[in-house]
Amino acid sequence: MRAFIFPGQGSQAVGMGVGLAEASVEAREVFQEVDEALGRHLFRLMAQGPPEELTLTANAQPAIMANAIATLRASGIALPAKAAFVAGHSLGEYSALWAARAFDLATTARLLRLPGEAMQAAVPVGEGAMAALLGAGLEV
Repeated sequence: MRAFIFPGQGSQAVGMGVGLAEASVEAREVFQEVDEALGRHLFRLMAQGPPEELTLTANAQPAIMANAIATLRASGIALPAKAAFVAGHSLGEYSALWAARAFDLATTARLLRLPGEAMQAAVPVGEGAMAALLGAGLEV
């Protein structure tokens, strides 16, 4: 029995997926299907940047999902008809839903686009910030 855990936002980087696409037909098919579902060249942005465009929430979220699924498909690991255990950190829940066969890849990409675009529209580029608080007690 295997468990799969999928990453959330912050794991994006220009060049992500390039090695996978070069080495695996399955990975290339994932990137192509996501591009078609979204109606844009997301993989080109993942491969070439610029980083400030890739890190926009509306781009980073579907890029991370596409890379996670391409990694799994390229690994050659066959998912069971029903996944035993899947989890995802934040947007990784969409990759987990795909792995659990709740949605096909195109639907997963289109569904993930919605919160990414909503989050991007809620805060203009260059405004706001995000921070992580680690190891603090409740009183802090």
